[in-house]
Amino acid sequence: MPLFLLSVFSVYGAVHIYVFFKIRTALGFGLVPGIVLGLFLATMTVTPILVRMLEWQGYDLSARALSCIGYTWMGVLFLFFCASILVDLFRILVCGAGVLLQRDPGMFLLSSRAAFFIALIVALCIAVYGFFEAIAIRPEVITVPSSKIPASIERVRIVQVSDVHLGLVVRGWRLHRIIDVIREAGPDVLVSTGDLVDGQIDSLQGLPEFFDEIQPRFGKYAVTGNHEFYAGLDHALEITAQAGFIVLRGEAVDVSGMLTLAGVDDPTAQRMGLMSGIPEEDLLPGLSRERFVLLLKHQPYLNQGSLGLFDLQLSGHTHNGQIFPFRFLVRQVHPRVAGWYDLGQGSHLYVSSGTGTWGPPMRFLSPPEVTVIDLVHAEDR
Repeated sequence: MPLFLLSVFSVYGAVHIYVFFKIRTALGFGLVPGIVLGLFLATMTVTPILVRMLEWQGYDLSARALSCIGYTWMGVLFLFFCASILVDLFRILVCGAGVLLQRDPGMFLLSSRAAFFIALIVALCIAVYGFFEAIAIRPEVITVPSSKIPASIERVRIVQVSDVHLGLVVRGWRLHRIIDVIREAGPDVLVSTGDLVDGQIDSLQGLPEFFDEIQPRFGKYAVTGNHEFYAGLDHALEITAQAGFIVLRGEAVDVSGMLTLAGVDDPTAQRMGLMSGIPEEDLLPGLSRERFVLLLKHQPYLNQGSLGLFDLQLSGHTHNGQIFPFRFLVRQVHPRVAGWYDLGQGSHLYVSSGTGTWGPPMRFLSPPEVTVIDLVHAEDR
């Protein structure tokens, strides 16, 4: 974890340095403004750390205010970085074309100032759009036919939330919207596939009670995500329980004789020495294949030995990149980044794009979702 954080902040710091020189080149200011800008960018680089320090010390309102500023800045910064790279590539292509064609590129050759402001305007426009995309939570409806669902049952409706990240940013009215979509879906079972919690217990007071109005007839179940461990496992489990979820940690439960629901810990548990319950490779072989097996697993990793031992795995974690074009980076780690996948041997995987946001309170070309899975009876072919 320390090495991961060091890598993240090294990249984040490097982007700030890039932006510093972009601004200085475009605006051409002197020493004193340069020092002021440098101090500002240095402060914004460590803002995520300052937010956590304030939260740990119990300064909830200050942490929330600084998180809104710092994480919004983070989103705008990376959007500006991407836009600026594209504008720079355009400038290089124009110059190259001019040299090859032995012609003056003229009006197509952008100045440093023009390039800076074009990238800035594009970044700000996408950021504003991305804020509204992040709060436009929609139901994603999937119908899954299976001969294992009794013919006497019209359907079993599973509603999945994933990566809600309850904390300093996702709370209040944003959580209200999530609850509204869940309620309108009318779940028989509500599941959370990890990262429900992303904050200290003091900053989450009152938030779990939002889930009280959701009372599916067959219960609420959850598994841990990596952020449950980062936030502190004991308090994350307490908050999850307060929201009415039964946390499955290497165990399986029978759901009213219709299906089997299995859940395993996030791999972070093993790295931190906090694994609980039976490992997946030992849990699944002991389950009846006569019944539909629904596996809850935060990260969309595939255990090859599990193929054929479950019918559907529900995962999250990827956020589908959250802000384009980061989807392509996420895909390098998780090839199954979002959507439905046929894994073979009768097993399938669905990866949620996520319900909340992590870091920047925005999404771009990766709309949030509450997944509605209807399990229906189908005859064997």
